[in-house]
Amino acid sequence: MTSILFLVLGNFTVTFLIVGLIASGISLARRPRPLTARLVIEDLFAYFLLFSVGISFLYNFAFHVFAGEFAATLIGWADSPFQAEVGYASLGFGLVGLCAFRASLGVRGVAVLGPSCFLLGAAVGHIVEIVGSNNLSPGNAGAILYTDIGLPIIGAALWLAQRHLERTTAAATSGVPVPAST
Repeated sequence: MTSILFLVLGNFTVTFLIVGLIASGISLARRPRPLTARLVIEDLFAYFLLFSVGISFLYNFAFHVFAGEFAATLIGWADSPFQAEVGYASLGFGLVGLCAFRASLGVRGVAVLGPSCFLLGAAVGHIVEIVGSNNLSPGNAGAILYTDIGLPIIGAALWLAQRHLERTTAAATSGVPVPAST
């Protein structure tokens, strides 16, 4: 049981991505039929923001602020005051993710953009550590590396899909095509 708990909590980015998919599946199962692409994207994006951004970053905040020494050990680094700084940045991203759960497309874009810059920068740092120091610690070269790259891609894809669906719906209801450049 301890090893399962460690696997789930140690790979929290994957865990929260899966929980978000399950939550969106439950939400979609409760929606009236037929499901539209707009409803599917809405639920996938909303629960991605809630779990993979909001709750995941709040978890990261608690982990780095209240268990910084342990977090550093998992990453393969020495503990430092920067643990708290990463934690407080994560607090901000987590709160933005929670706010974006049922927000406008613009707010959702911001909730993807900020954390994506952080995650992609962290991915570069992990790769530098792998190549330069052979740091293969689970918190450096494990699932976190893949989700540091994958979550920004997923978030951007969902934002673009929702943007496309909103624009085509607006064009269909108004009868006026929406230019591709806006």
